[in-house]
Amino acid sequence: MRPTRLSSTGTESVEGNARREWTGRISRKQLLVFIVMLAILLSVRLLTLQFMRTHLNDPGWFQSGSYAVFDRQANAILRGEQHVFWIDDATRTDLAQYPPAFPAWVALIYKLTHQHSAYAVQIVQWLIDLIVAPLLIGGIALTAFGWRTFIATIFLVGLSAILALYAAYPSADLPTTWFILGGNWLLLLAAKRNSVWFALGAGCLLGLACWIRVNPLYLFVGWAFALLIFTKAPRPRRLKMAAAFVCVTLIIISPIVVRNYRTFPDFTPTGGTIGINLWEGLGETELGRNNGFAFGDDKMIERERIQMGLPANARLEAQWPDGIRRDQARTRESISFIKQHPVWYVGVMLGRMWGMLKVAGEPVPYCGTSGINVTSKKTLPAEWQNGVPAILVNVLGMIQSVTRFVFLPLAAVGIYVGFRRDLMTTAILLVTVLYYLGPGTAAHTELRYVLPMHALLTVFAGAAVARLSKRTASPSIS
Repeated sequence: MRPTRLSSTGTESVEGNARREWTGRISRKQLLVFIVMLAILLSVRLLTLQFMRTHLNDPGWFQSGSYAVFDRQANAILRGEQHVFWIDDATRTDLAQYPPAFPAWVALIYKLTHQHSAYAVQIVQWLIDLIVAPLLIGGIALTAFGWRTFIATIFLVGLSAILALYAAYPSADLPTTWFILGGNWLLLLAAKRNSVWFALGAGCLLGLACWIRVNPLYLFVGWAFALLIFTKAPRPRRLKMAAAFVCVTLIIISPIVVRNYRTFPDFTPTGGTIGINLWEGLGETELGRNNGFAFGDDKMIERERIQMGLPANARLEAQWPDGIRRDQARTRESISFIKQHPVWYVGVMLGRMWGMLKVAGEPVPYCGTSGINVTSKKTLPAEWQNGVPAILVNVLGMIQSVTRFVFLPLAAVGIYVGFRRDLMTTAILLVTVLYYLGPGTAAHTELRYVLPMHALLTVFAGAAVARLSKRTASPSIS
């Protein structure tokens, strides 16, 4: 017998109405959550963009000197004076300083927008990141730990001061981050599904990231290790995935290596910037400065000018002339000094690690800024300083401030939760985090270099929030 059928006009009708009412209530809650997430993301990003647009000429907020290199190369490409990829002149070691993709990207933006300035690059990259960053970070969170973590992570992405600031920072670091996060997502999918195809995709994106920035070059070692060690698959399958990943990564990177080998007598696979970062990194420290090192390209160039016996008006750049050989000399000098003080240098690296993690309070010197808390005075025009918009912006900034102070504890809890919930997933994500904290701090580094790390720590913080709110969470986000 079916008791509910006996009173179909009664019980079934009541249950049906209750179900429809509950479904409607869930839909409204889902819609409200989406609207709030979107409002926070847009508000923080727009206000931070407004702040940065008024500070692109301030060296304290934007490294216009570094951008000038890309600007010069982009304009040379548009005038037909420089190839997008190939280097004809072996004396132009300055053209190997950075990988070729970002100058070409800047040139493309200049051509399409008809505006040859950092402002054009800023707005184009900001618009792309507005869509791509939540998609990639949220996708990793969803794949790693589920819907609840996805929702919490998107809220944290929207409130993140560091992600908002560098979304409005016209540099190569932002597009590099897109490819690293995309590759990390595919790597995670490859491990979960034992898929060679996803492993190949991860290798493609990592290789492309190295065409923009050289920083993630050796990350392929860590990712290959992760596929070999943490993937739950038979050993032949793990070997096949790791081999496919490594091969496609190296194949995509190889044209730059071959170009440098064919062009320059003093071969360099990476373009010759390791020595600069090592040498200037030692210049960050008191012991280094006491032994002749200095922080800043201008100080390094002035020292080399004296050593080379050049007059004050002679042209001399960090990577020209004879930039590769000079950078090799900087590398040898720096490594020799580090070998004399190995324990001390471990302490230097630990200090840099803290600088890369610290997103609240005063920033660690030489590490760059972790962003701003939006306030009416910083981001709104004068006529809006005393109205309702000002109050709302200040409240949003207060929420950002609280989020920044609890971010690292939340990320630590999230890592613990992740290890208990899914060891493989957590370990794979931590490989990227540890790469930027370990090898990434062996030389001078800045917060903008480690954006992928902060994106993944946001996923872990989202996992912690999801865990802590589990008992009171709505079924709509289960």
